[in-house]
Amino acid sequence: MSKVLVTGFGPYGVTPDNPAQFVAEALDGRTIAGATVVARIVPNTYFGSIDAAQQAIADIDPELVIMLGEYTGRAMVTVERLAQNINDCGRYGLADGDGTVLVGEPTDPEGPAAYYATVPVHRMVLAMRKAGIPADVSDAAGTFVCNHLMYGVLHHLTQKSLPIRAGWIHLPCLPSVAALDRNLGVPSMSVETAAAGVAAGIEAALRHTSDTSEPVPSRLLV
Repeated sequence: MSKVLVTGFGPYGVTPDNPAQFVAEALDGRTIAGATVVARIVPNTYFGSIDAAQQAIADIDPELVIMLGEYTGRAMVTVERLAQNINDCGRYGLADGDGTVLVGEPTDPEGPAAYYATVPVHRMVLAMRKAGIPADVSDAAGTFVCNHLMYGVLHHLTQKSLPIRAGWIHLPCLPSVAALDRNLGVPSMSVETAAAGVAAGIEAALRHTSDTSEPVPSRLLV
């Protein structure tokens, strides 16, 4: 049976509960379109996250890698189209889990400026919407550890010529986090709803190796 690696992060910055962790754990062991989901929670640190994901890929030998992260302020599950070769968490007033702050530094000075996700982004979004989950395509994964890990995994798979497709899904924050005084008014989504969306996206990615040219109406401009 083929496998799907799903990665998540634990707490970071001012987010005490990360939906990426809870959704990954909720999907762990589930069978989707004949493939078994294996979840791994990786450190929310520059380069350490990439090392952990690379080790998980070597151990699991997945057909597909889906990485999850939180994007506070977004009201929908968003599937990222590309990852940039740049890190800048100083702009957010955040440091990674080790206290590292990078401002304008590349993940790999010798690497390309960006990588496109190798999953069918449009099909995944359309499948989520069909399942009743608000979802959209995003062209901006930020410049924190989420974008960093997405770039690092795609770079690794390309450099090693591994026949594994990979993509990133951002999740709204959890209701418990949106309920904090500093976050009042921020959109949120339950673990159950977010997990249903991610599962629908994974199924679409497993069933389709190429994307559709069908337009996907969008409300998200980045």
